[in-house]
Amino acid sequence: MNHSADIRFIRRWIAFFMIALLISGLTAVPLEWGAKMLALVLRDEGGPWQAWAERVARAVSEVGQEHGFLFYGTDWLAFAHVVIAMAFIGPYRNPVRNKWVVDWGLWSCLLVLPFAFFWAPVRGIPFFWRCIDASFGVFGAVPLWLVRSRIGRMERNIATGGA
Repeated sequence: MNHSADIRFIRRWIAFFMIALLISGLTAVPLEWGAKMLALVLRDEGGPWQAWAERVARAVSEVGQEHGFLFYGTDWLAFAHVVIAMAFIGPYRNPVRNKWVVDWGLWSCLLVLPFAFFWAPVRGIPFFWRCIDASFGVFGAVPLWLVRSRIGRMERNIATGGA
């Protein structure tokens, strides 16, 4: 592989990761609508997924009616996702110089797991939903791992005088 192919590969995966971060974060803004839609979609399914979705939609609606200002916290969650996505502009532009951002992203993905499995029970989050939360760290790490591997190859090529 040549240098330009590595750059294209890295940029495609970083762009994918950034877009995924933006989408996942921005879903926190229409929280009432999203919870209601999830409950409607799962209405005929039955079981723990449906029961949990209805419970969440009901709770979010109640909070929205009486204490909607609390959703300002999820607005900031969305903002954080946007800012984190922006951090990946550095490795998009110059992957070797900014590989530390990719390393930081991989560590962040890893830290999703203890947060999902150790903190969620304190908040009464059921196990199946903790697995969904944890999957964001696992699936987020895949493109970052691919990018980090390709950056390593670029570094080796640079060190040996390759293209």
